[in-house]
Amino acid sequence: MNLQSVAWITLLAPLVAAGLILLVTRTNRVAAAGLAILSALVAGAGAWSLFLAKADGVFRGFEWIRFGKDFSIPFHLALDPLSCTMLVIVGTIAPLVFIYSIGYMKGDDGYWRYFAGLALFLFSMLGIVLSANLVMMFIFWELVGVSSYILIGHYFAKDSAADAAKQAFLVNRIGDFGFMLGILLLWLSTGSFDFSSLNPAAGAFHGNPALLAAAVVLIFCGTVGKSAQFPLHVWLPNSMEGPTPVSSLLHAATMVAAGVYLLARIFPILEASPQASEIVAWTGAITALGAGILAIQQDDIKGILAYSTISQLGYMVTAAGLTVSAALPMFHLFTHAFFKCLLFLTAGSVILGMHHEQDIWKMGGLARKMPVTFVTYLCGMLALSGCFFFSGHYSKDLIMACSWEHHRGIFWVVVVAAALTPFYMTRQALVVFLGKPRSEHSEHAHESPLVMIIPLILLAIPAVCAGYSPVEHYFFSHVGSLAEPEVPHWVDLVFGAAFLAGVLLAVAIYRGAPEKDPLRIPFLQHRFYIDDLYFWIVRVIQGGFAKLCSFTDRWFIDGVLVRGSAAAVWTLGFALRFLQIGNIQAYAFFFGAGVIGLLYILLNAR
Repeated sequence: MNLQSVAWITLLAPLVAAGLILLVTRTNRVAAAGLAILSALVAGAGAWSLFLAKADGVFRGFEWIRFGKDFSIPFHLALDPLSCTMLVIVGTIAPLVFIYSIGYMKGDDGYWRYFAGLALFLFSMLGIVLSANLVMMFIFWELVGVSSYILIGHYFAKDSAADAAKQAFLVNRIGDFGFMLGILLLWLSTGSFDFSSLNPAAGAFHGNPALLAAAVVLIFCGTVGKSAQFPLHVWLPNSMEGPTPVSSLLHAATMVAAGVYLLARIFPILEASPQASEIVAWTGAITALGAGILAIQQDDIKGILAYSTISQLGYMVTAAGLTVSAALPMFHLFTHAFFKCLLFLTAGSVILGMHHEQDIWKMGGLARKMPVTFVTYLCGMLALSGCFFFSGHYSKDLIMACSWEHHRGIFWVVVVAAALTPFYMTRQALVVFLGKPRSEHSEHAHESPLVMIIPLILLAIPAVCAGYSPVEHYFFSHVGSLAEPEVPHWVDLVFGAAFLAGVLLAVAIYRGAPEKDPLRIPFLQHRFYIDDLYFWIVRVIQGGFAKLCSFTDRWFIDGVLVRGSAAAVWTLGFALRFLQIGNIQAYAFFFGAGVIGLLYILLNAR
């Protein structure tokens, strides 16, 4: 089988599975799950085949739209080291999450609908990775939005889940509108949508750097929405209302990572615009710090991990904005995919063992009752926290070292954010797994079934070693340079000190796993009141404008213009009908008066 066929099968297998589940296997739970898992395994095998074969080039499909000679949008697949590496990430994570879902979603009423949504989501994400031009990427970008709406709102009978799905969909549309404008601006400037011709055309903007900066920042709006960067980060913590495997898939290697992949895709254009790259880097740094601060006061086990994801995405966006290499943000995306997927799946194991309780202050003592979950959680926690010899240490410290070399202000922001990560993760570990049980559910918690435990063990391996030098070289040597920048020796010590400071401070505050949080900061518990501000804007400004429009429509447009004009015509007709009196002499009189009036007008018109 040639590589082109493999690429198309990799893309279309999940779509076929989603269609078959929807049309054929709705009443057969085993078949529905089996089709989804089979499609994920096929996609994963295809992804690895393309990566190992070093597939490179554009695989032609069909022409979707053509208007004359100057405007055409083909549906082709682009394979290069960047897309092949991203395919491996998605193709490795997805089957593990699908298999894990068998145990987690057991007994769920929407079982077939859930797996159909997973398959559609996987198809959409693979489409983003394989798109050869910006328009096709935008179409799959929107499909990811639709499928994530379906999955986040899986428990649609709950108002909170339905609201979270709507919020995720609407907030992403704000960013996507800017993304669309950026695509159009680039096309007007270069005449192309294709990545193969768009990136080399970056030099065409040298005469107009402001135009290039505007185009890149508009495209970056898509990243701000999809990758939950400030100020469009609010949807991601609320998306935790969906099933935990969905949270794992969204946060690990798919939806939220799409924004970082987009920046890597247009890296030559981003690199050509210092103004835009500065905006990108600072947005990422502020997001990394702000989300890390908010994570220290969250009580929901998945909510903590959600803010952690936002913070780590901030590191990736910062890495892209530093314009060192496209490989720099992708390397952290690579390591993050494994340990964050692991952390969410361990959280799901805890939630299942706790009978779907998610408040960490109702847990405690779970290390003895769920030993495999605890050990695998530690692997993910230490990797996320940047502990030595774990994957996150290599990718995150590399970003901080590059920020020292390129932007000292950003360096100190991300270092502070790095110290917060071990603090809130150690807090979570102490409260959830150590101490005494705080509720009846934690008293009777139990280890998860084997179908959930095996993916945890398999993910724990790359969570530890995915950042090691041989792995880094194997996956990223053809994507871009990841050479260590030369930094003073004390800078390396700062990284280690940040990790130790976070851990020791958390131990000092939460040692003994207290019954309730001794650190209570309302400003952080209310998420900087940003969510409240948005609700106020929607309720007061948008709601007030809607009421004004309603008043204008009802009383001015309908009342005056529509009904008023109709009433005036009716009144005039009603008055004129009194002239129809049926008397011939009166008609002759009116006729004569009309003739005299007409003659008067004609004679005096001059």
